[in-house]
Amino acid sequence: MKRKEGRMSRLPPFEGATAWLNSGPLTPEELHGKVVLVDFWTYTCINWLRTLPYLRAWWKRYHGHGLEIIGVHTPEFSFELDLANVRQSARAMEVTWPIAQDNDYAVWEAFANHYWPAVYLADAEGHIRHYWYGEGGYGETEREIQRLLKASGASALPPGLANVHPAGIERSADFSTLKSQENYLGYQKTYGFVSVTGVTPDHAAHYDAPLELARNDWALKGEWSISSEASITAQPEARLVTTFHARDLNLVMGPVKRGAKQVPFRVTLDGKPPGDAHGDDVSPDGHGLAADQRLYQLIRQPGPIRDRRFEIEFIDKGAQALCFTFG
Repeated sequence: MKRKEGRMSRLPPFEGATAWLNSGPLTPEELHGKVVLVDFWTYTCINWLRTLPYLRAWWKRYHGHGLEIIGVHTPEFSFELDLANVRQSARAMEVTWPIAQDNDYAVWEAFANHYWPAVYLADAEGHIRHYWYGEGGYGETEREIQRLLKASGASALPPGLANVHPAGIERSADFSTLKSQENYLGYQKTYGFVSVTGVTPDHAAHYDAPLELARNDWALKGEWSISSEASITAQPEARLVTTFHARDLNLVMGPVKRGAKQVPFRVTLDGKPPGDAHGDDVSPDGHGLAADQRLYQLIRQPGPIRDRRFEIEFIDKGAQALCFTFG
C-alpha cells in the first residue's frame, strides 16, 4: 500500500479506451469543472474488491455535488478482456459509474500506472492532486474529495465521512494472521509448484501430489494441462491442493470459455468438509459450482488461524484455475 499526495500533473485523456460502459466516452474537456476520481481496477482483483464499498459510498454521497468517478478496467487475465464478462460483473457488483475498458493498456500507460487498485484524484481544473496505490487510505482520500469539491464551489456536503461496513468478499484482510501470498497457477508466474513430475507445459499430463506440502506449496492431482496463465482440468475428478495460512482463501477460476458448461466442484479443509469455515461460494459440505469466470471465495475461517491443507476437486473437466489470493 502506498499513499501519495500533491502530484501536480494534468489528467490524461482516455482516448485509448477500447469501449465504455455506463457512459459514452469522456474527455478531460467534458470533465472540466468536476472533481474526478480515476480508479484503476480489474474485476477479479481481491485488493480492488476490498476498496469497492468505499467507491460505492463516495459515488452515492458526492456525485450529486460534482464528483465524477471513472473506473478504468485494465484486464489482468485474458477472460477479463471480454466486455460481456466486465458488464456482467459490474452489474453484479453495483459498479454504476462510467467504466473505460482498457484492453490495450493505453490509459494505464497514459497515467504511468503500475498497480491494481490505484486511485487518482483531479481537481475541477484537471490537475491531479492526490493518488493512492493499493488498499487503505480511505479517510485521507475522502477528505481530499471533500476539500476539492469545496474548492470547486460545492456546498452542503454531507457531514463527516462515509459510514462503510464491508462484508463478504469485500471485507478487509486479517493482516495479523496473513502468512500466504497471491500465487498464479500458470507456468509463467507461479512459485511453489511441487507435483512430483514437474510441469508439462501446454499439454495434458497426469500429475501426482506429495503427501505433505510446506506452507504456500501447491500441487495437482489427476489429468491437467498447464498453460502460461492457468491450470486446466483435462479429465473429471482433477484436484488442486495447497497448504496456506490465512483467514480467507480465494481462487480465480471458472469454465475455460464464457458460457461453457458449468463445472461442479468440492472443497475440503484438512481432508474434511469446511463446515463453518466455508466461503460465500461454497456450502458447509464443501460443494459449489464454477459457473462464471471470476474470483470465488472458498474459505473464510472463524479462527483460530493456522496452517491448513486445502483441496478442490473439479467433478467434470473444462475448468480453469488461475490464481490463489488470501485475506
